[in-house]
Amino acid sequence: MRRVRQRVGAALCVLCALASWSAPSRAAQTPDINAKASVLLEARSGKVLCAENAHVRLPMASTTKIMTAVIALENCPLRDMVTVTTEAYGMEGSSMYLKLGEKLSMEDMLYGLMLASGNDAAVAIAVHVGGSVAGFAAMMNAKAADLGLTNTHFVTPNGLHDDAHYTTAYDLAVIAAYAMKNPTFQKLVCTQRYQTQTGDTIRTFSNKNKTLRQYEGGNGVKTGYTSDAGKCLCFAALREDMQLVGVVLNSGDMFGDAFSLLDYGFANYKMERIVKSGDDVTYARLTGGTKNTLALCAAKDIMIPVARGEDRNVKSSVTLDSLRIPVQAGSECGMLSVMENGRVLGSTPLVAKETVESPGVREYFSRCIRDWSA
Repeated sequence: MRRVRQRVGAALCVLCALASWSAPSRAAQTPDINAKASVLLEARSGKVLCAENAHVRLPMASTTKIMTAVIALENCPLRDMVTVTTEAYGMEGSSMYLKLGEKLSMEDMLYGLMLASGNDAAVAIAVHVGGSVAGFAAMMNAKAADLGLTNTHFVTPNGLHDDAHYTTAYDLAVIAAYAMKNPTFQKLVCTQRYQTQTGDTIRTFSNKNKTLRQYEGGNGVKTGYTSDAGKCLCFAALREDMQLVGVVLNSGDMFGDAFSLLDYGFANYKMERIVKSGDDVTYARLTGGTKNTLALCAAKDIMIPVARGEDRNVKSSVTLDSLRIPVQAGSECGMLSVMENGRVLGSTPLVAKETVESPGVREYFSRCIRDWSA
């Protein structure tokens, strides 16, 4: 169906009071960070809360494995058995110490990838899912493009240095925020200790991410280090329904930087429900039905982070479908978007609040008589 874009102002029942809201105090100064690049964003909306050199291309070491896990989870069942090939066997750096020809479940491989940071696991996964390291890298790059990222390019599944393998703090945070929406990924990265169930040897892994143990609400995601990339960390924490995700690249104190950024985010922002599921939003005009107008309501909540120390600057827009009678209650009729500074922070389908039928024969002739009499 064709969609017609409409700017929505005072007519929106739910949003008419947004412009008048303000917070009592100004936000605190952003923390001093030791990293070469950093960013902190709220995962649901993607709103950047704090950033420095966030779009500078840099190597990211083993934080690469966030995308490796995403591609594996989206393209392979956890029960698949993965064979350790010659490409994976004996990889340098951090390792699961896989044996040539050994077979482990994809689930065990992923825990070895994310907790033990196994470079060998990364290659074994890549060959199994992508047919080759190059084939898997192509899948990683395609996913980055799907996410709208223009400053990221993958060559390896494990992050061992290559001049053509890079990302930015912002792009990596977007990848992690996307990954954290996957419950299986979230379970992987917040697990502190895991024991494998398959393979020739039972292996036990401990998560290297101190965020899980040392920061209240810490729930992800991945550490990384090479001599070229320096210390890198993608981190996450959840408090009061606000999921923060951040990145520090080439940091002298990656956990200290991460905790400072998280402290800043939680101290200065909170989640606000801008639109509530079921709220009336606007009305659509109809022709040829038993009613001339149809109330449209929000299908889901829209929650956005709001700075405690600044006025909210939120605008909204509605896109409506060209509706045809009959319209069933609950059917999608358009889209509501909430924006800040021109960037969409949240959206929800608009659905019909009631059913509008085509008029029956009696109603049709009654209308004809009324029109003729007029």
